[in-house]
Amino acid sequence: MAVIAISLSTTPTQAQDIGQGPAAEGEAAPQDQIVVIGSRRQDRTVADSTVPVDVIGGAALTQSGYTDTARVLNQLVPSFNFPQPSITDGTDALRPATLRGLSPDQTLVLVNGKRRHTSALLNINGSVGRGSAAVDLNTIPTIAIERIEVLRDGASSQYGSDAIAGVINIQLRKSAGMHASATWGKYVTTMDGVANYGGVVTGANGQPALDANAGAGGVYQLAPGGKRKRRDGESLTLATNIGLPVGDAGYLNFTAQYQDKDPTNRSGADPRQQYTSVGGLADPRELTVNRFNHRYGDPGTTDYNFFLNGGYELSPDVEFYAFGSYGIRDAESAGFFRRPNDARNRDFSASATSFVPYYPEGFLPLIVSTIEDVSAAGGFKGNVDGWNYDASLAYGHNSFHFFVEDSFNVSYGSEASQQRFDAGKLSFGQTTANLDLQKSFDVGFTDLSVAFGGEYRNENFRIQAGDPQSYLGGPYAGPPFNGAAGAQVFPGFRPSNEVDASRDSFAGYLELEGDFANILTLQLAGRYEHFSDFGDTVNGKAAARLEPVDGIALRGSISTGFRAPSLHQQYYATTSTNNVNGTLVEIGTFPVSDPVAIALGSQPLDPEKSLNLSGGVTFSLIHGLSITADYYNIKIKDRIVVTENLQGAQVVSLLQGAGFNNITSARFFVNGIDTRTQGVEVVGTYRVPDMGFGRLSLTAGYNYNKTKITDYAELTSLPGLTLFGRQESLRLTRGQPRDKINVGLDWDYDIVGLTARANRYGKVLAPGADAARDQELGRQWIADLELRIKPTQQLELAVGANNIFDSYPDTVYAGLQNGQNYGLNGYFIPYSAFSPAGFNGRFLYGRVSVNF
Repeated sequence: MAVIAISLSTTPTQAQDIGQGPAAEGEAAPQDQIVVIGSRRQDRTVADSTVPVDVIGGAALTQSGYTDTARVLNQLVPSFNFPQPSITDGTDALRPATLRGLSPDQTLVLVNGKRRHTSALLNINGSVGRGSAAVDLNTIPTIAIERIEVLRDGASSQYGSDAIAGVINIQLRKSAGMHASATWGKYVTTMDGVANYGGVVTGANGQPALDANAGAGGVYQLAPGGKRKRRDGESLTLATNIGLPVGDAGYLNFTAQYQDKDPTNRSGADPRQQYTSVGGLADPRELTVNRFNHRYGDPGTTDYNFFLNGGYELSPDVEFYAFGSYGIRDAESAGFFRRPNDARNRDFSASATSFVPYYPEGFLPLIVSTIEDVSAAGGFKGNVDGWNYDASLAYGHNSFHFFVEDSFNVSYGSEASQQRFDAGKLSFGQTTANLDLQKSFDVGFTDLSVAFGGEYRNENFRIQAGDPQSYLGGPYAGPPFNGAAGAQVFPGFRPSNEVDASRDSFAGYLELEGDFANILTLQLAGRYEHFSDFGDTVNGKAAARLEPVDGIALRGSISTGFRAPSLHQQYYATTSTNNVNGTLVEIGTFPVSDPVAIALGSQPLDPEKSLNLSGGVTFSLIHGLSITADYYNIKIKDRIVVTENLQGAQVVSLLQGAGFNNITSARFFVNGIDTRTQGVEVVGTYRVPDMGFGRLSLTAGYNYNKTKITDYAELTSLPGLTLFGRQESLRLTRGQPRDKINVGLDWDYDIVGLTARANRYGKVLAPGADAARDQELGRQWIADLELRIKPTQQLELAVGANNIFDSYPDTVYAGLQNGQNYGLNGYFIPYSAFSPAGFNGRFLYGRVSVNF
């Protein structure tokens, strides 16, 4: 696992420093800065490595109103994207990030060079990253981070599974001292394209006027009421980092962070009829009801995160190190509002013949989740007879516990239904042991670095059932009532969904690297890995860097890679009971080993396989200026995706033939598609020479990325049936920006500092039910500004704005437009979940920091 870290420690390597602010007085120029663990250098540098590496300093991570690591990375790294969807169940509370437009689980995350465990949550709803389980970067406080290294190249031969898009390595602080900050902010914004409403338009008889452009009945005309302003999402973050020396040869660094965030709401007014008509006339409450009944935006969250990082030099050749973390997040997100007249709001126990609502004014069901995350790692590193060694053991565990509140189970009625449900729990654990060895040999024509080692990893995935009412059908589930079974908004996991699955893997690798004539660097790497569930995989990499002229270099690599199917993808299961024409049937997501999936033709999942090609140029001829440009081409075979809801006569026939007479729809994971992703990344940094007006650093980055599906799989048992449909295909190929631009400016003069950043997100496509109803979201600029002042050496005050110009994505269509019927959701869900920068608007903040 530590191949690259060891290589860097023995062969001076330069990387690109991203957005760390202007250089301190006396610091080396970018081309002279060496990438070493614990460094906090500023600006970007021209990389001496054979592949592109970006380095983001801890200061850059804290110079923002956002205190979420993933959201700050989205501002700084051109090929990094952090979509922020809403009304996507658990994904609201634990949002995945992507690198180079690939899946969230195709980027490997390390902490201090050790593999970080993924989350227990499988993103199964309609968001970018559907079907993946990813690392929760936001469990790592920004104040705990010394720097982040982003390796933008395939690295499976060095690190193993998941490193297809690249590697994100988070280095924790070691330094002594005390850093503390308090950041407070809130959204102060005017929603673009969404108006308040001045009431329901009425006709001559006082009845609500229907909207002829809605394309459906029961939709009222709403009078405009000016611009809709929002003041919400109040956020408080208290963070401290304390570093202490341990004797003369050790360090102990502790971080604690508390975050409390109120939810945001960017919904529009709901024009639909809310109440059951009385005698053919609208209920009078239609004229007075609050039509901002949905909640669409960020969830409310409360987080506690703690990190510990320590080490001690037992002798000149032996160092003991350990680090670990604990975090807990309570989150509250909303589902779709159930109107008073909604069938899902019917109280059968009050009347079996006429409609009586359970909640007279309707209800907004809430998913209330508790996410717990823990990790611990330790080991010894040092030198024996010229060999650098690192032996480590790491454990990580994440759990996601679902609760449902302000809801009910229609099939039980008001006489017996709960309003709060325990909907079950997901858990994932990972244990990793590593031994890494490296030594440099003088072989005459080169200083050859030889690195090899091994890894053992064990993983476990569990599903625990919720309480019975969260999934069962009660007395009103069957005919003639046909009430919906299970908790509204998120039916619980059932005993039949429970699983406790484990696997292990063993790996060995070898890496050779040498410099030739001071102009050429060559690297070769290979890795063998055996998994207990699918068998063996062998991967290799060759990379080179040629610098014929000092300051101008060419670099490139070719590698194969893989990603093992996650236990989540192999064993995740959730089912629900639906009433279809008076018959209760089961639909849901089934593991590939489930008899239902087998009856439809499922097969054990194979690993995804990749072929990565990259090539680029670096330029650092001018003092203080660094420019790199890289092309990449990533072919992935057998990508793992979740199928469409498979249904129809073919499906029913196969299921009934296998003895399943009460199932009409099913989905499961398959090696469903092959893809090709191509792109270009350009990164530039200029440290302006000191001309008496302070220290100034300019940065810019550009990423162009295009993914194409080159092949689709078919089930021989269901020939011609679409496994991965049009909308899901477009989500994968067009659901993220085709291009992205980052620009930044950092300036310090005496006691004053300024940071200005801007990101331009390219177009994305929000797929509709057919091509005529697709909607392209236009390009969007987001600008951030922060002003700092240091009245004393220890105290810093900052004010700023994220999205200072209050930019919003395009609104989505609703009703009849352009000759198409776009449905009604766009009235009250005005922005697309595909919006790459979110849709919350301007965030204003202030921060107080102390440093000793």
